[in-house]
Amino acid sequence: MLQEHAKIVDFISTAEGVTGRKKLQKMIYILKKIGMPYQEKYEFHIYGPYSEELTARVEELCDMGFILEQKEDKSSYVQYRYTVTDEGLDFRNALGKPVLTDAEHAVKLNGKSARFLELTATLLFFDDLERSEQIAKLHSVKGKLNFTPAEIAEAFTFIGELRQ
Repeated sequence: MLQEHAKIVDFISTAEGVTGRKKLQKMIYILKKIGMPYQEKYEFHIYGPYSEELTARVEELCDMGFILEQKEDKSSYVQYRYTVTDEGLDFRNALGKPVLTDAEHAVKLNGKSARFLELTATLLFFDDLERSEQIAKLHSVKGKLNFTPAEIAEAFTFIGELRQ
């Protein structure tokens, strides 16, 4: 059971921290979709794929002192930054080898905006459809975000890079 918790700590450690709850949700989902061994179940939600299990595990990791959650007041909203504590690193080391076979994935994902990750995760959520149908579904469920053809093309390219 705690092995799944350790995988989350491993990712946040490898990414050298993550800023944003939505961003963390999307990064883990994207990794899961490209074949990384994350077990959290996802449903489609307001901001795209969302896992209640991941939220619960992150809260538990914070309660155990393995992850530090820092709130940053951004005037109109609160943003959360997650970092791994020294105790969390010890806990993560119990896994043995890292979950990510390519640590560069964490760096690439962390370098992207939450908006881009929401786009990418949404496309992956509908990856059982033909590309044109994926795009149509994206516009249907995320129409208010007005993703451009260039952004969509960039997301598909990014997915391809991650899968290599």
